[in-house]
Amino acid sequence: MAATQEALYGRLDLALSWSEAELPERERTKHVHRLHPYLGKFVPQLVEALLERYVVPGGHVLDPFAGSGTTLVQSLESGRDATGIDVAGFNCLLMRVKTRRHNLDAVRRDLLWAHERAEAFESDGPGPANASPYVRAWYAPRAAAELLHYRSLVEEVASADVLRVVLTRAARSARRTTHFDLDFPREPQVEPYWCHKHRRTCRPVEEARRFLLRYTLDTLERIEGFASVRADDVHASVQHGDARELDLGGPFDAVVTSPPYPGLIDYHEQHRYAYELLGLDEHRGAELGRPARGVGRAAIHAYVDGVVEVLANARRRLVPGGPVCIVVNDRRALYPEILRRAELRLEERLERHVNRRTGRRSGEYFESVLVCRAA
Repeated sequence: MAATQEALYGRLDLALSWSEAELPERERTKHVHRLHPYLGKFVPQLVEALLERYVVPGGHVLDPFAGSGTTLVQSLESGRDATGIDVAGFNCLLMRVKTRRHNLDAVRRDLLWAHERAEAFESDGPGPANASPYVRAWYAPRAAAELLHYRSLVEEVASADVLRVVLTRAARSARRTTHFDLDFPREPQVEPYWCHKHRRTCRPVEEARRFLLRYTLDTLERIEGFASVRADDVHASVQHGDARELDLGGPFDAVVTSPPYPGLIDYHEQHRYAYELLGLDEHRGAELGRPARGVGRAAIHAYVDGVVEVLANARRRLVPGGPVCIVVNDRRALYPEILRRAELRLEERLERHVNRRTGRRSGEYFESVLVCRAA
C-alpha cells in the first residue's frame, strides 16, 4: 500500500524543503546560477545546506556528475575547493565560465564591446549562406544572421567563453518553437499558434538581437555579483570526460552529487543548439541514462553499472570517513544495489519535497538525499 500524504510529509526534512514563498526564483537563480537555463539542476540552497552539514570547512568537494556546476559554485561561495566532472562538453564550458576567477575589467570591456556590435548589426537578407541545416531549420533568417554575427565576435576578445555562453543562451530563446515547449521542442514552429503559456495566439520568434543584448548585460551583472561573494583563495577544477574512467585527482573530503535519471533527459540533445553553433566535443555516447537507450531491462542494467563505476571511482579518491551525498529520486529502487556494489554504506536517508515551479512539467515530487560513507 502506498504511503499516505500525511506519512510522506511526516518523513520530510523541512530544513531541505522550501515553498515558493520561502525560496522565490530570484534566490534559486542567484548570480551565476542563471547564466543559462539547465533542466534537472538542484537548487543552490540544497547544496549550501549539505556543505554546511557534512563537509569540513575549507574541504575539497567532488561532483562526478557536475552538470551545470551548482555544487562547484556553492563550494566556492562557502570557502571550499571543488572539482567537477561531466561528460557533456557544453556543461563543462558553462561550469568553467561560472567558476573562473575572471578579470572583471576585461570581461566588462569585452561584453560592452560585444553589446555595441550586436546592437549596431543589421540584416535584411534571406539569411546567412554559411548557416548549417540545423540553423536554417530552427531560426528565422534574421535570427540566424544575428546569432552567427555574434559568434564571429567570440574570437576577437579575451573573454571568448563568456561570449559563447551568452550566444547559446540567446540561441535557446530565439529558436522557432512554441513558448511553452522551450524545454523539449519537437520540431520548428513556423506558423502562428495558440500559446498555452500566454493564453493567446503567438508567433514564432523572428530575431535574436533582443536576447543577445539582454543576456550580454545580464551575464556581466551576474559574473560581477558572484565575484563579490565567492571566497578568496579557493579554486574550482573542471574535467570533461567519463567519470568512470578519469583519474579524478583528490584526495577529496566529500562528494556532493546528483546523478542523471534513466530515460529522462538527453543533456546533449537538450543543448543541441550549443553543439551546432560552437562545434563542441560531445562524448554523447558515454552519457548515462540517455532516453535513446530506453528504460528496458538492459538499459537499466547498463545505467546501474555506470553509476556504480562512477561512485566507486569517487570513493577511492575520498579521505577516510569522507561523506558521499547523493540527491536522487529513486522511484525504481535502484540505489540499494548501486550503493552495495560501489562499497558505500548508507548512513542517513533524508527526504525532501520538491515543487517544480515552472513550465509544462510543473508539479510536485519527492526526492532523497542519501548520505553514505565507504563500507
